[in-house]
Amino acid sequence: MRKFLIAATFALAGSLVLSACNKQEDNQQTTQQATATKPSNPNDAQAWNAYLGQIVQNNMQGMTAERPYAYMVPAGDDDEAKAKYDRQLQNVQDTVARGVLPGNLLAFAGPNSAKTADFILAAFQGAKPGSFKDVIVLFIGDQADKDRVTAGLQPTGATVRFVAM
Repeated sequence: MRKFLIAATFALAGSLVLSACNKQEDNQQTTQQATATKPSNPNDAQAWNAYLGQIVQNNMQGMTAERPYAYMVPAGDDDEAKAKYDRQLQNVQDTVARGVLPGNLLAFAGPNSAKTADFILAAFQGAKPGSFKDVIVLFIGDQADKDRVTAGLQPTGATVRFVAM
């Protein structure tokens, strides 16, 4: 699936109220709670793009790149969804292999948090230790998946941010 970050999405995004940040001692992770309404239909791409666009827009602090790179992980298990998932994963694995310049933000989200967490871990499996220093990785998902994503990305040196859906 293509990057869901579109200027039109941000134009529709509006304001989003976020709870206070909980910073760990190492300042590698920021936790924020989204108060926007999560779409109930996992197949409503337009609603998910608008919802997730709000969250990405409100978590761009510290980013120095021109724009973030946002990836919507498809939720379905049919052949079409699997093909989209595989293409998206290949795209992100290629990006990780080439490297990402400091100051960039990579955001990952999807209707199925566990599937999104699996996607992130698979995408960063080949990342070299320390190769993502000063790169922000935003994971939008469920609290249950937060720790394994954080632990999986720790060797890369990325600044991990988490927003609970």
